[in-house]
Amino acid sequence: MADHKLLEQEELCISQDEEHEKPTQRNSKVKKYSCKECGKSCTTTQGLKYHMRIHTGEKPYTCKKCKKHFSLNSNLTKHMRIHTGEKPFSCEVCSKRFRCSTHLTDHMLTHTGEKPFTCTDCHKTFRKKSYLTDHMLTHTDKKPFSCTECSKSFRKNSILAEHMLTHTGEKPFSCTECHKTFTRGYNLKIHMLTHTGEKPFTCTECSKSFRQIYHLKYHMLTHTQQKQLSSDNAPYSR
Repeated sequence: MADHKLLEQEELCISQDEEHEKPTQRNSKVKKYSCKECGKSCTTTQGLKYHMRIHTGEKPYTCKKCKKHFSLNSNLTKHMRIHTGEKPFSCEVCSKRFRCSTHLTDHMLTHTGEKPFTCTDCHKTFRKKSYLTDHMLTHTDKKPFSCTECSKSFRKNSILAEHMLTHTGEKPFSCTECHKTFTRGYNLKIHMLTHTGEKPFTCTECSKSFRQIYHLKYHMLTHTQQKQLSSDNAPYSR
């Protein structure tokens, strides 16, 4: 059991390193174990075994709080921090805290502006390898993850997982204040702002604040329209 856990942690570290290292570093690693389903290569047989759970749907680790299932025990550990509120990783620049070290690494790129992963088709750049991988599917229209209930296909396994909740009706994310439940953690996060009163998105024109970014974007149109109206009504001058 100890060896199994050690191998899992080792492969998880490899996966995280590949996610955040630069392409020149990533190419130096030998990946000789290939998935017959999607062609992805792994550095170890154990890594390939864990990857295959994406295709088989095997999720042997279960959250005792919300009954959500995970393919890796380490992912369950990270998930539990949603319930406990623990955020052990802190940004040295702005003091923002995160549940996972990888989230902190991603966040640090917002300060540096670095985007080391480049699309070979349109040259668009990305902070993370996974963002580039998702983007590349827009060029190929490939959707490798299919729903077993309705055969609808998706580009990402995480989107498929969210879609499956529409069939099961499961809402694993629960508000600790009013006990309202949600299918997505992001929706719970937005909902929690109604309890805290926090409005993190601020208009640069009038300083009005909003809970959600699309509300801010909609609000910004009022300024655009006002500027256009002022321009149309301005007196003509030679």
